Order: sequence, then structure tokens, then C-alpha cells
Amino acid sequence: MINALDHVTIAVTDLDAATQAYETLLGRAGEPLGEMGGARRTRFQLLNTAVELIAPGGSGPAGEAVRQRVESVGEGLWRLAFATDDLGATRRTLERRGMACAPDDGAPEPTVIIDAGATHGVSIAVLERSRPIARRPSPVVCAPEAALVGLDHVVVGTPNPDRAMALYGARLGLDLRLDRSNPAWGSRLLFFRCGDLVIEIGASLKTPLSEQPDRLGGLAWRPADPATVHARLTGAGLNISERRKGRKPGSEVFTVRDQTCGVPTIVISGENADANA
Repeated sequence: MINALDHVTIAVTDLDAATQAYETLLGRAGEPLGEMGGARRTRFQLLNTAVELIAPGGSGPAGEAVRQRVESVGEGLWRLAFATDDLGATRRTLERRGMACAPDDGAPEPTVIIDAGATHGVSIAVLERSRPIARRPSPVVCAPEAALVGLDHVVVGTPNPDRAMALYGARLGLDLRLDRSNPAWGSRLLFFRCGDLVIEIGASLKTPLSEQPDRLGGLAWRPADPATVHARLTGAGLNISERRKGRKPGSEVFTVRDQTCGVPTIVISGENADANA
């Protein structure tokens, strides 16, 4: 059914400024996708997924949707767009599992949006792409070893991890690789493999379960070389943390604190193996 995370969508107010910011962050050139449905888009393709920046660009359903989004909650991570090689069959399966779907008329390719009630508030789309990761990565605009090469994981926060497990595992059919509770971290983490990356579901052990909505958290990027990427971003004037050890032995991470269009962002190496168990 679902075979990859085709792209993540980030809603922005100023597409030109956001494109420049992500060219700096990723070390890659963005591809303008033009205007469709009243929205303007830029796409950055990496090895295992893509980033799509979207901003209001005129009248139309897509433009109005992104306009409402940024006016209500500001810029930030807006949608997960999964890929399937048979959209019709996948839609029928999702609807049999109680997940109503509607066509996204503002999308540049055949796409459905799953009802937000069924996804507990997280915006999730599914599009048809027979070879979702066959696209050539966007050209680098820096030394190759200083670029980001792929997405390690997406973070989703939930107040109800068992509910999230039913959604991402049983209904969407993603592969649960690890269910870990750690009192020292104060959290329970669920790792779902999707293609060559992970959807990480995080829940606090310090708060009671509730039926409040889930929320998209942040993005963790893979560097070609962490030291070189850190030096490049420091030289570009970004506010970033020092490099530090990750939770998994041998991993390394640093935080990008600005110029991410409201998306909590880290750069991480050697960590994704946590979800390979």
C-alpha cells in the first residue's frame, strides 16, 4: 500500500525567503513548481524524500488552505505526503479501514487527503508514484560533503501512543520496528519504518492519556559529513548548537535554531539504526 514518504510540506508566507533559507540549510537548489490551485511551491529533492515549500499565490483551494494555515498557527511543518503505486486501491483500503479520503484538487499530481479526524489532527496525504525515490536529488550549491543528503526521521507528538500505534501501524500499514519507553527521558517512542526513513511517534510518560489531537513535531536531517555541515551552517550565520553525542552510541547531533520556517530541526548522524531492531 504505502511504500515511502514522498515529501513533507512546509507552509510559509514568503516563498522566495523560505526557498533561500532552505537552500542554505540543505545546501541544495530548490526547483520552482509554479502556481497551482492558488498556491506557489518549491521542491527540494533528497535521496529518500523531498521537502515542498508552499505559500499562497492567488485564488484557489490550495492557496486558501495554506493562507488559513499560516494565519491561524503560523509557518511550519504542515503535511506528510505518503506515496503508493496504486492510489485507487490504496484509497479503497483506507476507506474500508474507516479513513475517509477526498481528492486534493490543488495538488500537481493525483493526490487524496485523509480526513483529519481519522488521523487525529495530523494532515496526511497519499499520492500515486510508482517509483517515489527515483528522482535525482536537487543539485548541491556547496561542497558535496557539506550538504544534507536525506531525512532521518519525522517526529509526531501524541497524547495517546496506543491510538497512534493503531493509526500508523494497523490503518496506514507502516512497519513498527521499535516500541521503547524510557523513564529517564520521560517518554515512550514508537518507530515506524517507511521506506528509508522513520516516522517517530513521541508521547510523554508524565501526562495522562487523552483524546487531544496529535501534532507534527520536527525534522531530523542526515548530513553527508556532520563536521563539514556544521562548519558550513556556522559560516552562513545560522544559530546552531554545538555538536553533541546522540542517544544512540556513536551518533552525533546538533540543533538548528533559526531559518527553518518554524520547523524544529536537528542534523543527526548514526541514529536511524535505533529503528532497525
